[in-house]
Amino acid sequence: MTLLQLDAVSVGYQKPVLANISFKVHKGEVLGLSGSNGCGKSTLLKALSGEARVFSGSITKAPNLNISLQKQHPLRLANFPLSSHEYLRLMAADKAELPARLAVLRHKRVDSLSGGQFQLLSIWACLASSNSHLVLLDEPTNNLDPAGVNLLLTMLSERQPQQGIVLISHDKDFVQQATTRQIDLTHLHCSDV
Repeated sequence: MTLLQLDAVSVGYQKPVLANISFKVHKGEVLGLSGSNGCGKSTLLKALSGEARVFSGSITKAPNLNISLQKQHPLRLANFPLSSHEYLRLMAADKAELPARLAVLRHKRVDSLSGGQFQLLSIWACLASSNSHLVLLDEPTNNLDPAGVNLLLTMLSERQPQQGIVLISHDKDFVQQATTRQIDLTHLHCSDV
């Protein structure tokens, strides 16, 4: 089943950054988007979640498609007295069994977690959410040590079968291991079009 289809889409902010993007995302697949720094990979994910502008082309979404976006730098409020478990409950991701590395954080306050711990927790929230059909992961290996990257690879391989995932990363080895298909966006950057 196709969750998302882009046909000749151009995205950006005041002007297009990426142009003529066409691809489909099917449930059960992990699509990796790569490209040079500044080519617009994050902008594309933001456009898919409604945070950046679509200038032209068409985006077709499956009916009632719910999208979760894990930003490159996920927002975490300082002095916010919310436990990891409460955070997961708010994200509708508290029903699945947590990996051991995250389970020990269940009762810790979100604002006391390290950058890597919060990165893994927020990615888990997107992947484990019963509401997420399409998960967009922007540089998910940020702040992760090698054990965290391995846990992330496991989380992606054990994803919900009805989900589709689109991820971007500068780590080519990670993209090769984590994805079922890859697309390089470098040649679609508007300065090159």
